Amino acid sequence: MRQSMGKEDQNTLYFLSFCIEQYKMYKGLSGSETMKLFDDCGITDYLVKNYDVLHTQGAQWIVQEIDEIIKRKKQ
Repeated sequence: MRQSMGKEDQNTLYFLSFCIEQYKMYKGLSGSETMKLFDDCGITDYLVKNYDVLHTQGAQWIVQEIDEIIKRKKQ
C-alpha cells in the first residue's frame, strides 16, 4: 500500500529540485552531472537536513552556499 507524502516532505522535495535546477543553470551542467556532484559532496543530504533554515534564503545565496561547500569538499 502506498503512503501519501506529507506537505512538509513535498516542500522539501520541491526545494531540493529548485536547488538542483538553480545550481545546474549557474554552472552550465546537465541534471545528471549536478546530481552526481551533489551526491559526491553530500549536498543533497545537507539541503534536506537544513531545509528549515535554507528555504528562507534567496536563490543566489543558496547557489553560493552550495558552491562553497563543494569547493571545501574538493580540497
